[in-house]
Amino acid sequence: MAVKMTGAEMEALLVREYPQVAGDFKVESVSETRLVLRMKVNNSHLRPGGTVSGPSMFTLVDLAMYLATMALIGPKVLAVTTNCSIDFMRKPKLGDLLGEARVLKLGRQLAVGDVVIYSERMDKPVARASLTYSIPRET
Repeated sequence: MAVKMTGAEMEALLVREYPQVAGDFKVESVSETRLVLRMKVNNSHLRPGGTVSGPSMFTLVDLAMYLATMALIGPKVLAVTTNCSIDFMRKPKLGDLLGEARVLKLGRQLAVGDVVIYSERMDKPVARASLTYSIPRET
């Protein structure tokens, strides 16, 4: 399946539809099989103990899967998360996080995929998530 949106188009979509978080994210790469999204970690993402918070990592996996889905179906902004399960595996080092998203199954109504989070200064993943998105019907 061909990619229907470029990284620049997805970043413009974030600015237009999600301005409250758009500045925290950058699409590093996009292809038919994978999307890499960078979360520019700042103090608002930290929890006590000096690590990135779980809610911030959830935002990264949710947005990465959303954009990976948009890359394949086009800008259907009303697609919504119907399920997400995250395994937090290790404490990330301070610095940006990278979410590598894959759409494993794309149907007419659902997209199923996973996202693995890496800290930019660590080789091993820090978290893994499985997500399902509901795709709005054509009108």
